[in-house]
Amino acid sequence: MKSAEKTAKRIAMIGHKFIPSRDGGVEVVVSSLAPHLAETGYDVTCYNRTNKQFKKMRKTAPLPREYRGVHLVWTPTVDRRGLAAMTSSIFASIMASFRRFDLIHYHTEGPCVLCGLPRLFGKKIVVTVHGLDHQRQKWGKFASFYIMRGEKAAVRHAHSMIVLSRDAQTYFREKYGRETVLIPNGIDPAEPRPASEITKQFGLGAREYILFLGRLVPEKGIHYLIEAYRNLKTDKKLVIVGGTSDTDDYVRRLYDMAGDDPSVIFTGFQQGTVLEELYSNAYLYVLPSDLEGMPLTLLEAMNYGCCCVTSDIGECADVLDGSGVTFPRGNVEALGEALQDLCDHPEKAEALRAEARKTVSSKYTWEQITEQTHELYAKLLER
Repeated sequence: MKSAEKTAKRIAMIGHKFIPSRDGGVEVVVSSLAPHLAETGYDVTCYNRTNKQFKKMRKTAPLPREYRGVHLVWTPTVDRRGLAAMTSSIFASIMASFRRFDLIHYHTEGPCVLCGLPRLFGKKIVVTVHGLDHQRQKWGKFASFYIMRGEKAAVRHAHSMIVLSRDAQTYFREKYGRETVLIPNGIDPAEPRPASEITKQFGLGAREYILFLGRLVPEKGIHYLIEAYRNLKTDKKLVIVGGTSDTDDYVRRLYDMAGDDPSVIFTGFQQGTVLEELYSNAYLYVLPSDLEGMPLTLLEAMNYGCCCVTSDIGECADVLDGSGVTFPRGNVEALGEALQDLCDHPEKAEALRAEARKTVSSKYTWEQITEQTHELYAKLLER
């Protein structure tokens, strides 16, 4: 890894909720990327949102100002649906414009609405598009409009745009004539854990369940999975892990679909040891998404040696690269057939587990991703 120590370039990151966090894929990425960049010699600052949780914490103790060598700045935030990302990123953009940063790295499209302001103050602007957020079903008309404004601002003002998939590259080239740089998400090596906490809490043992893990939002296609599972001939349980993301109505729909079936288990949001055990002991990991940026949970599942089944959208199929099973997006019957085949043939599932770990270790380490990001920064900062 090349080092940035000689110049100690000052980098700001804007657009995530807060770090450290597993609140979403963007937060997981920034929680890893920022410290890795700091280790190479960059002076990195992350602008965190101040939500209700942190406002309460601030009454009893100061908010943390550092995480793994990264400076943390807490921005004013209107903590309401549709306003939190907007207000925190606007304040962060204004604050960062008047500080001595060399480069500002925005994450996701909506926060980029004001990215032209720090550019006026001489900052280099990099934008990572984690997914085409305006396509997500949870957003209303105003939120989708605002996100599109951010997308257009990014196309106009960013010195460089990073995307996570070839499909996203095609989108920006065809819609805007804008070239982008493909830098995928990364993952740190992980060692599988035996079932312990998940046995105590949920009655789950090794290879006894099919796992979905992610935000409970419509574009993840969890309703396809529940429908397909109900027609399976298997003794495997279905475990759905994740929390709501302004999608309470959809979550109620999922519970209604599951009914009183004791073999369908909703665990809520999980992290730490429980999360690691859930990945480590799953018989299958399923991601039936209609829409993704680059699914970090899929990388994590592969990293723990899961046999993975995903929809055939490019963002999933490209990550799997032949080391898992895909089915046509939205096709419940095909999903059910894929699951049944793997339940009936454990030797196939076992072979794919080994292939998945091999794929991740060869293509998606944080050392590789940090090096690619560093090279992009260096080219911009030399200009």
